[in-house]
Amino acid sequence: MSSYKVFQHDFRLDGKTAVITGGASGIGHASAQMLSEKGARIVLIDLNPDVENIAKEIAPDALGLQVDISRNVEIQAAVDKILTDVGNIDILCNIAGMGSGSPADEISENEFRSVINVNLSAAFFLSQAVGKTMIEAGKGGRIINMASQAGVVALYGHVAYSASKAGLLAVTRDLALEWGKYGITCNAVSPTVVLTPMARDYWVGERGAAHLAQIPTGRFAEMDEIAAAVAFLASDAAQMINGHNLVVDGGFTIA
Repeated sequence: MSSYKVFQHDFRLDGKTAVITGGASGIGHASAQMLSEKGARIVLIDLNPDVENIAKEIAPDALGLQVDISRNVEIQAAVDKILTDVGNIDILCNIAGMGSGSPADEISENEFRSVINVNLSAAFFLSQAVGKTMIEAGKGGRIINMASQAGVVALYGHVAYSASKAGLLAVTRDLALEWGKYGITCNAVSPTVVLTPMARDYWVGERGAAHLAQIPTGRFAEMDEIAAAVAFLASDAAQMINGHNLVVDGGFTIA
């Protein structure tokens, strides 16, 4: 049974180590920066070969590891290195992912399987590897999965992406159920369109206008808004939030 911890009301993360996949760019990078600002030591996991330098730009003691998370052998090697170099993992943020815009009647087997492998399978196997270390350490922990509104409602042309994110929400709930007794919480964040550099190029013209018209707040999300949700769930202020999906979509899914 986990016990209540008195927490700082500014959601500090001093003394914590946070591992962020996809941390070299986009939401992952924004989340890493915010967690660092809250006092956490940062470990970035990314395919980007420049990930080590990107990590050092966030903080001098940050660690950057080039890892292909679709390969379990690389996941385990990365976890082993983190434990050797840093000594503990307190927070895991599964943010790395790949998109897919192919309609159901056109998507290839390779595209479908690749999206599932990166967005769902890799997130689970990394959670499994890190979760084992958290259980063994006996100090609890936080796992935060980056899902999507596409895992909650149907979106045209997103069959593989939606399936991967809906599956990730199921994994989130199951890990929350199984590991809550160890003081390990697992939650998800499900954004609407977030204005990453890639999204700014994709959600334009008629496509962007049509989607924007369905968001009651009338705008897309900024990266730091999603990072703030991640930071809150990573903190001890969220220690009684477990198995939850925090939807950050301006009301898109309420209808």
